[in-house]
Amino acid sequence: MSSRHWFQDTAAHLGAAYLRYSFTYGTVQEVDFLISALGLKEGDMLLDVGCGPGRHALEFASRGIQVTGLDISEEFIEIANKKSTENTSFVCADARTMTYEEEFDAVISLCQGAFGLAGGPSLIESELDPDGQILEKMAGALRPGKNLALSAFSAYFQIRYPSDTNEFDADTGINHETTSIKNEQGESVDTELWTSCFTPRELRLLAHNAGLKVDEIWSVNPGDYKKHPPDLEHAEYLVLAHRPKNGEKK
Repeated sequence: MSSRHWFQDTAAHLGAAYLRYSFTYGTVQEVDFLISALGLKEGDMLLDVGCGPGRHALEFASRGIQVTGLDISEEFIEIANKKSTENTSFVCADARTMTYEEEFDAVISLCQGAFGLAGGPSLIESELDPDGQILEKMAGALRPGKNLALSAFSAYFQIRYPSDTNEFDADTGINHETTSIKNEQGESVDTELWTSCFTPRELRLLAHNAGLKVDEIWSVNPGDYKKHPPDLEHAEYLVLAHRPKNGEKK
């Protein structure tokens, strides 16, 4: 495993400018939806895997949830810590090596914060399923009977709506995008992004292998988290699953 993830340089350049991108504007709606979907209540403990600058973590914390946010980017964690409250704790760490064990009432990974970014440009046989490895770590952090939510890019959407700046690899399921990103000072750099894409069947299999039981899969867009059945028209899937209690059939 490389000591440095490809996304770290991207995050280092973006910094707080990440929060200017339109996909971040739907945070309140997404949290409203997930509090209900995850059955969260004040005082519950939530792990936000790939928390970025903390936009979801801080919104959950404002509702009385005790949140631990984890991200591989030092710059993002520094930004999150500047807004940290008594209900939040932010950790700079690699989701692939998390060691939490049955500590949380809910675990999330949204907007390709960690799950979905693990494949990258150097996907090799020894790392055939790095996103699955992250999901296993997320499942291990859950208390039995508690819930998990993650969003993932739709492979169907990428194929249905190709872009001149994107290249979808049918073999690995990874979407490779070449784009320009700006920092807070407006300085642009060209960068490459690699995002894993999935079908609902693949997500169910990954969840099963991680010891989770899938309850629902919905088609969503950022800021539009609703109970849409899986389709070809939405950019992402939202998976709701739980860690079975002892004796519960998976």
